[in-house]
Amino acid sequence: RNSGFSTGLVGSSNLSKAALLDGCEWNVRLSSIDNTPILAKFQTTFDQYWDEGDFEPYNKERFEKAVEYRREDLDALAQVTTLRAYPHQQQVLDALQEERAQGHHRNLVIAATGTGKTVVAALDYARLRKERGEVSLLFVAHRQEILKQSQATFRVAVQDGNFGELLVGKYKPTKGQHVFASIQSLHEGRLEDLAADAYDVVIVDEFHHAAADTYSRLLETLEPKILLGLTATPERADGKSILHYFDGRVAAELRLWDAMDMQLLCPFQYFGIHDGTDLSTIDWRAGRYDIASLEKVYTADDIRAKAVLRAVQDKIRNPRSMRALGFCVSVKHAEYMAEYCKRNGLPALAVSGETKDAVRQASLRKLRAGEVNIVFTVDLFNEGIDVPAVDTVLFLRPTESSTIFLQQLGRGLRLSDDKDCLTVLDFIGTQNRKFRFDTRFKDLLRTTRSGAKRAIEEGFPFLPAGCDMQLDKESQRAVLENIKSALPLSPKGLAKDLAEIGDVSLSAFLSHADIDLPDLYRGGRCFTTYKHRAGLREGAAPDTPITRAMSRMLHIDDEGRLETWQRWLANDTAPEADPGDPMQLMLFSVLGGATRPVSELGDVMDELWTHPDLLTEARQLVGELQDRRRRPTSPLAGTPFHLHATYTRDEVSAGLLETRKGKLLRTQSGVYRKKDTKTEYIFVTLNKDAKSFTPTTLYHDYPISPSRFHWETQGNVREESESGLRYRRHEERGWKMILFVRQAQADERNVTMANLCLGPARYLSHKGEKPMQIIWELEHPMPPDYFQQIKVAAG
Repeated sequence: RNSGFSTGLVGSSNLSKAALLDGCEWNVRLSSIDNTPILAKFQTTFDQYWDEGDFEPYNKERFEKAVEYRREDLDALAQVTTLRAYPHQQQVLDALQEERAQGHHRNLVIAATGTGKTVVAALDYARLRKERGEVSLLFVAHRQEILKQSQATFRVAVQDGNFGELLVGKYKPTKGQHVFASIQSLHEGRLEDLAADAYDVVIVDEFHHAAADTYSRLLETLEPKILLGLTATPERADGKSILHYFDGRVAAELRLWDAMDMQLLCPFQYFGIHDGTDLSTIDWRAGRYDIASLEKVYTADDIRAKAVLRAVQDKIRNPRSMRALGFCVSVKHAEYMAEYCKRNGLPALAVSGETKDAVRQASLRKLRAGEVNIVFTVDLFNEGIDVPAVDTVLFLRPTESSTIFLQQLGRGLRLSDDKDCLTVLDFIGTQNRKFRFDTRFKDLLRTTRSGAKRAIEEGFPFLPAGCDMQLDKESQRAVLENIKSALPLSPKGLAKDLAEIGDVSLSAFLSHADIDLPDLYRGGRCFTTYKHRAGLREGAAPDTPITRAMSRMLHIDDEGRLETWQRWLANDTAPEADPGDPMQLMLFSVLGGATRPVSELGDVMDELWTHPDLLTEARQLVGELQDRRRRPTSPLAGTPFHLHATYTRDEVSAGLLETRKGKLLRTQSGVYRKKDTKTEYIFVTLNKDAKSFTPTTLYHDYPISPSRFHWETQGNVREESESGLRYRRHEERGWKMILFVRQAQADERNVTMANLCLGPARYLSHKGEKPMQIIWELEHPMPPDYFQQIKVAAG
C-alpha cells in the first residue's frame, strides 16, 4: 500500500473470498508496521528471483514453433531451444576459461550427481567453436544412452540439429569430425589407427574409468589440443589416481550444495545414529579398514542389525512405503542385511558387482515398483544404480573417502514427483583413530576442517533450504572426538605434524596435512612460525609485522598483483622503493605498512628480503594463490584495480595513492570521492554486525540480480543535495561510480574481510531520501557464484 501499511499473508489458502473468509485453513497475517524486516526480505527475495534471468518474455512465434515438434525429434528441437548455464555451471565455465588462459589445457571437472556436467561440457565446446572456429570433437562415454543424451545436449548448445555422429552399437560415423563414441566401439574400430591429433577436443565422461586399460590406451594414443575430463568421483575403489592426466590439478567442481540451492536436487534430512560398535581396534591398512574384519563385526550377531531396523522404524513414517538403498561393507554383509530385514517383515534384496546384470535390473525394477523396500549393495556407488524414486539412504559401513560418501548420498538426491526429501541414516560407531570424519563433513558442508568442527558443535546452522542434519548425543561425541584427534589445527598440533613431515614446501605441507590456507594462517601465524616450532629452524621465529601480515594475503586473486609481486619476489633484492607505484603501495599496505609512514616503503620491503624464510614463504604463498585462482578478472580502465578481484580498504587507498599526514588514508566512510578523476568509490558491507553498526548505519543494501544492486546512501542525503544530484546525474556530470562489496566485516578467522570490486555502476532509479534508496546497474554482471552467495534468499 502506498500508505506504508502493507500486509503479507503466509499460508496455504487460495486468494479467494471463500478461502480467506470461510475456509478452515491457517494463515499468518504480517503487518509491515510490526514485521517490516520480514516483509522487506520477502519483497527483495521475490525481486531477486524475478530478475535472475530464469524468465524470458513470451514469444508467440518461437513458442508455437517449438511445440510443433515431438519431444524425441531432437534435430528439430535443437533449432528452437536455448541452453543457458545455471550460476554454478557458469562458475565452472569461467574457471575452465581461466585455466586455459594460464596455459592449462588438460582440465578435470568434478561434478556431483545431478549438477549438469554434460551441459557444462556442451556450453564449453560451443564457446570454443566461437573462439576458434570449427574444432573437431570426440566425446567418449561407456553407454549408448549417455551418448545419445549428450549428443542432444550438444546439438542444442551449438544450435545445429544435425551436429555429431554416434559410434556405438549399430551406429557408425561417416564424416568422423564430431563423434560421440563408446570406449568399446573405439577399441573395436582399431584405436591404434587413430592419429594423435585426430581430434582438437576430447571430452571423456566418467573420467574415473581412465585408470582402466581401455581408457588409458585411448588417452595415451590421442594428443588433443584440449582434454576435458568429467567425473563425480576422482577417487577410485582400487586406489588408482586419475589426477596425473591433469598435472595433479582439479580445474573446477560442480558442488552438491549448489545444485540443491538451485533445486536441481531434492533436500535431505540427515541423522547420525550411534550404533554401539567399537571399530577402534579393527585393522587399518592402506588408508582403509580391513574388509574381512569389518564384515565379521557386522555379521557376527543380530545386535547391530536390530539397531538399524529400530532406527528405520523410528525415523521413517512408513517403512513399507520407502525405497531405500543400503551401502554395506561386503557382499556377505549385504546378503546378511537383506535376509535379516526379510525375516522381520521388510522386503529387501542384495545386489553387488557380482550380481548378474539381468538380476540387478530386476531388483531395481522391484524397488521402483515398491515390491521391495530396501536394496542392499556394495561396490556400486559410481554407476549401476540410478533410481530417482530412492527416498532413503542407509550408510551401514564407515566410508573412508569423502568423495565416495558424497557419491553414495547423491544416489538418493534425484528429483522425483513422489518424493519430498531424502532421509539419510548414517550409522556411526567408535572409529579407529586413523579414520577421518573431518574430511567427510568438510566436503559435505563446503567449509574448512575447523569450520566443520564448529558446525557439528553448533548443530549445523547453515544448510541449503529444506535440509536438516542431526547427530544424536553419542554420535556427536564420537565424531568430535575423532575430529579432534585427527585435527592438528592448534599451533602445537600443526607444528607436530610438520615435524613428522619434514622441511617441505608450503604446498606440500597443505597437501600432506590436508588443511586449507585459512586453517594454517589463523591467529596471525605463518608457515615460517611453524617451521621454528617444529624444530626445523634454530632459535625463535622472527617476530615482525611481516610475520603477521602473511595471513592478510589470502584474499589476493587477480593477475595484476600476483604476477607483479611474484616477479619481484623472485629477485634476490627488493625493488627500488617507488611511492608513486600503486602495486608497491598495495604490497606495502598488506605487509603491515598501513599504519607506517609511506616514507618507510623501502624499509618494509627490505625487512622482507632480510628474512630468507619469510621471503621464501611469500614466494610460495603467492605461487599457491596464483595456482588456485579460478575466477576471471580483468583490468579496470583508469584504475590500478581488476574487475572482480578483492581488495582491502587499505589496498584501495594504496592503489589510489591517497595519503594523509604522510600515511595511507584510512577512512571508514562508506564512500570516497576522488575529485581529480571524478570517481566515487562506494563500499558496501552486506551483513552488518549490530555490535559495530548503529541503527543509523544499518543500511539496506543487497543485490537484486547479477546486474542490479540496491544501495542506501548515508542518512543525510536528499534528492536535491549535492550528493543526491551527483548520484542521479553522474553520467551527464562526468562522474564514475565504482562499487566494492564485502559480505561481512570479518571472516571466520576474525580477519578484516576484503571487498570484491564489482566495477562501474550506472544510476537507474531511486526512492525516498535521507537516505535515498538507489538501484545501480552494473556495467559488468557480478560473478554468478558470488551472487548466489550474497543474495537475500541465501541468507
